Amino acid sequence: MQDYQMMLKAYQKAGGTPDIFKDPRIAHLVVNQNNVLGSQSTDGLTLTAKQKERGVDVDLGVEEGIRIAHPVHLCFGVLPKEGRQEIRVNAFVKKGAEIRILAHCVFPNPIKVQHVMNASYTLEDRAVLTYEEVHYHGLTGGIEVIPQAKIKVGKHARIMTNFLLIKGRVGRLDIDYQAEADENGKIEMVAKVYGHGDDKIRVKESVRLFGEGARGLIKSRIAVRERAESEVVSELGASAPNARGHVDCVEIVQGEAIAKAVPLVSVLHKDAQVTHEAAIGRVNQKELETLMARGLKEEEAVEVIIGGMLK
Repeated sequence: MQDYQMMLKAYQKAGGTPDIFKDPRIAHLVVNQNNVLGSQSTDGLTLTAKQKERGVDVDLGVEEGIRIAHPVHLCFGVLPKEGRQEIRVNAFVKKGAEIRILAHCVFPNPIKVQHVMNASYTLEDRAVLTYEEVHYHGLTGGIEVIPQAKIKVGKHARIMTNFLLIKGRVGRLDIDYQAEADENGKIEMVAKVYGHGDDKIRVKESVRLFGEGARGLIKSRIAVRERAESEVVSELGASAPNARGHVDCVEIVQGEAIAKAVPLVSVLHKDAQVTHEAAIGRVNQKELETLMARGLKEEEAVEVIIGGMLK
């Protein structure tokens, strides 16, 4: 019970609302290291968690044609200062089904913590999945987060992922997402991260549009300050008629930080199209001067600009 209450407090710091775990209509899962502290499913949804030595295996399935009315809330975390958590997620959304998942990953006191997630998302035809992952890491920076995902999107199906890490120290982050879309399938992947101190950020997202009329968007917003480093690798390939894709990367650099952006785009069909844009630099000087003219100190003005970009 004590661990459960501590997890809920960390969950609240990450932006979550603990009262949702009392609502019988809302499916949820709460895991501290490899201990399942709370679990609840709902009609049309299968949600099971099997405890392993260092983490849990999660199976999530939505029945054909079912729309899950309320977001499914997942809360993973490591409360101690040291530990390793391995999460495997296998999600299967059947034909015409729709679900939204809100995952909060909380690590309030990390000194030597590692969080590894291996996820598989399969969407059958006309299925819809929205997956939002919000991280809270505390201020110590002693954490390594390694999320990997393989995504398959069926005909006329759609997935939207949103990774957000803007509270606390990043530590070391290494994202690797790979997705592919069939005919008229749509993939949208967004990552927003704020690093400082000696944080290390690597975001690699890959989208393959092999179905006619498929659509793909890879969007990243990264800010690094002090001695933090970031590298964004965005791969987008289109190999079918009328497939369309776009890569959009913006990185803000302050202090001695280092930022890199590597867009890799390819077109393997004469009627496909892929575009990209990348911008790396300091905060906009005109915006900075405008805010300072209104009474903000330079440090405060920089935070406002970065906060606006990340929101």
